[in-house]
Amino acid sequence: MKTKFSTKWKRSEKAAKQRSYRCRAPLHIRHKFMSANLSKELREKYGRRSLPIRKGDIVRIMKGEFKKKKGKIISIDTKKGKVFVEGIQRLKKDGTKTNVPLSPHVLQITELLLEDKKRVKVLQRKNLQEKKEKISEEKKS
Repeated sequence: MKTKFSTKWKRSEKAAKQRSYRCRAPLHIRHKFMSANLSKELREKYGRRSLPIRKGDIVRIMKGEFKKKKGKIISIDTKKGKVFVEGIQRLKKDGTKTNVPLSPHVLQITELLLEDKKRVKVLQRKNLQEKKEKISEEKKS
């Protein structure tokens, strides 16, 4: 791979090239890496398996020390690829509490924040495509 980020690069079997791609990716592409899977109810409702995480979404932690805990997303660090969840804190040696950075693949979205118009459009677009596919299948049979 080149030293700069390549938009034309598709894939590679080499792990080093995959890490290099993720490391050199600009923030607007790293945002897509910050995706978490949806709960079963949301999957059925929106016809999608995963979505990029947004500040304000309510998530459940699926792995690690804080497994099965729920919380609202406080902030997202796309540069480091970490998410901070409300109420998930660790006690430091000096007695202060600090937020624990979590990887988005450890989280499951249970409630979506639908105040963003772009996000609502993306969800509606997917539903419209599925409805068109079902109609075309019914016409064929």
